[in-house]
Amino acid sequence: MNDQSQHSHDVAILGTGLAGSVLGAILAKAGHRVLLLDAGTHPRFAIGESTVGYTLVHLRMLANRYGVPEVGHLGSLDECIKYIGSSSGVKKHFGFMIHRDGKEPDPREINQFRLPKVLHTASHYFRQDVDAYLFNTAVRYGCEAKQNCRVEKVDIDDDGVTLQTTRGETHRVRYIVDGSGFRSPLATQFGLRAEPNPLKHHARSIFTHMTGVKRVDDLTRGLDTPPLPWHEGTMHHMFDRGWFWIIPFDNHPQSTNPLCSVGVQLDPRRYPKPADMTPEQEFWHHVDRFPLVKRQLAEARSVREWVGTDRLQYTSTQTVGYRYALLSHAAGFIDPLFSRGMSNTAEVINVLAWRLLRALRNDDFDPEQFEYVERLQQGLIHHNDRLVNSAFISFQNYDLWNAVFRIWSYGSLPGAFRVIHEDEKARATGDHGYWKGLEDVPNPGLWWPDKPEYKEIFEVMADYCEAVDAGEMKAQDAADRLFARLRRADWIPPSLGIANENVKFIDPNPKALIKMLRWSARQAPADMRDYMVGTSVSAIKHFVRGKRIF
Repeated sequence: MNDQSQHSHDVAILGTGLAGSVLGAILAKAGHRVLLLDAGTHPRFAIGESTVGYTLVHLRMLANRYGVPEVGHLGSLDECIKYIGSSSGVKKHFGFMIHRDGKEPDPREINQFRLPKVLHTASHYFRQDVDAYLFNTAVRYGCEAKQNCRVEKVDIDDDGVTLQTTRGETHRVRYIVDGSGFRSPLATQFGLRAEPNPLKHHARSIFTHMTGVKRVDDLTRGLDTPPLPWHEGTMHHMFDRGWFWIIPFDNHPQSTNPLCSVGVQLDPRRYPKPADMTPEQEFWHHVDRFPLVKRQLAEARSVREWVGTDRLQYTSTQTVGYRYALLSHAAGFIDPLFSRGMSNTAEVINVLAWRLLRALRNDDFDPEQFEYVERLQQGLIHHNDRLVNSAFISFQNYDLWNAVFRIWSYGSLPGAFRVIHEDEKARATGDHGYWKGLEDVPNPGLWWPDKPEYKEIFEVMADYCEAVDAGEMKAQDAADRLFARLRRADWIPPSLGIANENVKFIDPNPKALIKMLRWSARQAPADMRDYMVGTSVSAIKHFVRGKRIF
């Protein structure tokens, strides 16, 4: 065993966004010397504001498992308001509308997926406040932080890691985690980016924060009223090979933030970056194509500079190695569609943290101990790439999109229920084996990773969409075949209307949950019955009593 006194710190973490600060707090809480290094400073603008139930479930599990309650506060809007502030918005649903050039949305071509309250009240994080809170939390637990400090060289040897910064400082640590995102120093220095880029999805982005964005509910005459106001969730205005996001922070009574995150994703193969337009000019050019979007943003004004990117998709050939790990967005990124970014981050931290704590305790950093972290990160990137690519292809045909929407939305429910159920058992018994058992799955990276039938329909969906894109299958045929599979599936409860293409709004309200509970107890396949029954009961109690299950 080497002399640990030679190391100034046990772990260096590059980047102090959500990922780096949460992991730093966990490690410092466990008594380890943690060095946080960041090229920027807090508070600062950050994109990636929309959460989902799976994000909240994992954040609260991290808090329970590693004894850092501050992380759990992010797991519900009420606690965000209490402990962080009133600048974040509420997210009660995913809202979707298909748009066509020069036309109002077709009343048939809209969808909403309500997030059940058992997953807690999701948020639109105002990231500069949330990230600063987590950074300060990590420092309170004992992390040493250096902001405005860029790492320019990393050397890894048998006994540790040496970091050199642009300040001329040298730091010696036992392990390094890179959570700095696309410009990862480790990925750059070690040549870890996959080239040529193997990812199927193509999109670039234009975005800003705005004030004066109108409520879409006030502008949608002729469209069916959804279960929840559009303004109370993340709004997706979709068109052929692109989509706008509208993420309000001012959409609940306690909010004090007048801003809204607004952006557009564009397939650069369909919409090449124009040489004669600024990002702002190009954004408004696309807004002008769609009457409803134009009305919603008619009085909107940007409060900060516009950002225009090139293609956003990237991945890495390797994300863990001897004495190092790339964390989430340092490893790869796909698209903000379906709000997977922070969910992926929380998942990866959960499986990395206990392994890293064990490695530090035993002074054994054999990469084989981190093999599941690699599998999970590669799975997250692969499955999300196939999902978002399928969605972009499907925007051309509502029926195909409608099928993709259902396969995605339903899969996220049992997947989250499974995590809630095992987390409850781990906390009730004190047996960490329940948490570790969540990793015993054949398909890491899927939101429902232990259900072979779901994996099959997911892959068929992606294959069909790619066949449509290649001109080998008609979009309507693909949609019809997918709905036929959904109707045959004995693992889908009838109460949610998943297999009924005419049900536009997937609404797990108390009535639907009671029916799902009965189905779960009597008809659900054995491999999913326990967590569907247990969490359905908790969800009903949550609706009726207004109490949280954590």
